[in-house]
Amino acid sequence: MKTDLLRRLTERPILCDGGMGTQLFEAGLPPGEPGELWNLQRRDAIQAIHRAYRDAGCRLLTTNTFGGCVEALARHHLAEQADPINEAAASLAREVAGPDAWVLADIGPFGGFLEPIGDSLPDDVEAMFHRQAEALHRGGADIVVVETMVDPAEAVLAIRAARDVADWPIIATFAFNRAGDAFRTVMGAEIRRCMADAIDAGAAVVGANCGTNLSLEDYRELAEQVVYAAEGQPVIIQPNAGPPRHTGTGVRYDVEPRQMAELTRSLLDTGVRIVGGCCGTTPRHLAAMAQAMDQWSEEHG
Repeated sequence: MKTDLLRRLTERPILCDGGMGTQLFEAGLPPGEPGELWNLQRRDAIQAIHRAYRDAGCRLLTTNTFGGCVEALARHHLAEQADPINEAAASLAREVAGPDAWVLADIGPFGGFLEPIGDSLPDDVEAMFHRQAEALHRGGADIVVVETMVDPAEAVLAIRAARDVADWPIIATFAFNRAGDAFRTVMGAEIRRCMADAIDAGAAVVGANCGTNLSLEDYRELAEQVVYAAEGQPVIIQPNAGPPRHTGTGVRYDVEPRQMAELTRSLLDTGVRIVGGCCGTTPRHLAAMAQAMDQWSEEHG
């Protein structure tokens, strides 16, 4: 049986899964179409993705709900199906996860801007996140991951909404870009502020995922700064498989599984406790990362 996530993290690091979008496109999702709708229409395809990551060694499976809040779905005329889409997503992952893996309820950005930059009111955005978290909880998710945030204020709203739904651990990750010698989100937020705001709001695990045009060495440096800023709080890092490269047929990520395995060891050496993948990572990458994590854990007791 799986134990409490936070207690397990004190014993050994845990592997999260990799990119969902990459796998959806490989399974035939047309560009521009909402992958979240497949939670209702292509349940077998979604479960096959979860199963591939589970078989690769991942013990944290992320729901297919990155764009699952009602406002994001409304752009595809799916607002009325928001609740069943999110509930089904968690249920599908729960069936695959089994008794010794956790399901992460994925809450991504709502896709707009809070006042005064935009016209979205904080109370309205928090209510959207609350509704999504409720549906994901009904579906059987164990943990919340508020991910790819660039505005700490939006992250705080999502964390608060999730805390109000249930007593479950909350992970919060931000997407950083390199800005000279530092890392900032596209909204200009620096690492220290992002980590502090998320922890103060109630996140039990904090970290970074994605990031535009970051090299593997950038992720190593980013991890060091995040661990320092987290001040003892468990840290998660989910790198892309290198910077995206646009080709005539789409986007490619060139980092090989072996390189992601080497990066995994480096991240663990910095103090990271959860490692996963983001854009461009596949079950092949995660299988190599799982092996690297197992070897590292054996070496470090």
